Amino acid sequence: MHLTERQVADFQRDGCVFPIRVMSAADAAGYRRRLEQHEAIAGAPLQGNLRHKTHLLFTWADELVHHPAILEAVADVIGPDILCWTTNFFIKEPSSAGFVSWHQDSTYWGLDPADVVTAWVAFTDATPENGYMQFIPGTHTVDQLPHLDTFHRDNLLSRGQEIAVEVDKSKAVGIGLQAGEMSIHHIKLVHGSEPNRSPDRRIGFAIRYIPTYVRQTKVRDSAMLVHGTDEYHHFDYEPRPHADMDAGALAAHAEAVERQVKALYQGTDKHEFRA
Repeated sequence: MHLTERQVADFQRDGCVFPIRVMSAADAAGYRRRLEQHEAIAGAPLQGNLRHKTHLLFTWADELVHHPAILEAVADVIGPDILCWTTNFFIKEPSSAGFVSWHQDSTYWGLDPADVVTAWVAFTDATPENGYMQFIPGTHTVDQLPHLDTFHRDNLLSRGQEIAVEVDKSKAVGIGLQAGEMSIHHIKLVHGSEPNRSPDRRIGFAIRYIPTYVRQTKVRDSAMLVHGTDEYHHFDYEPRPHADMDAGALAAHAEAVERQVKALYQGTDKHEFRA
């Protein structure tokens, strides 16, 4: 086990466990450099579809979803047979208005059962000043809550979704992380985050892991087998990238994102992820 028995118990009780050290701060800074090297070449911050299923585009992001320390910790809470369903960058620029409303990940994902977790890997420190994630302990055990779509321009979520009932923020717990640490949270956990009021970027890489028995109920979806074996074959397999942004990676990413957009934006007129 990578996690202690206490950490597993914390996850089962609270729906979240942190901090979990998975790499050194120097290694985390190296991943940040790889991201920002691409941004420098592209002439713009990573945005739109490129922030989603990013592990299909870049070898360094693919390396992260296969990172032994990350996978061992995830296996301690969902078992050894694991698919990576998607990855998402949550980047808050310095002194920016970007935020994440109070929500449950499970609202539009279409995954069943809800034995799904996010490994949120910190490329930079996550602090109150730069808008670290906050959660309401134990809310992963409640039923799916009603949400409203806002499509707010500063909301980092796909539909700007937010819980349609009052959230007791007095119970919120902040997830402080140092670069190279991660948290693991449950798909139904109520969580959100405030804007970045610091002079540096806040960069988090969210890896969505599912046990192989989980199904997609909305579309024929795709995922990547990253640990153990798959006896169920509910998802088409995605290929690992051979080189950053090469033709094969771009084609695989486009196909996978198209499927995911159909699931996440079902019932709307949206056809791609927001910038």
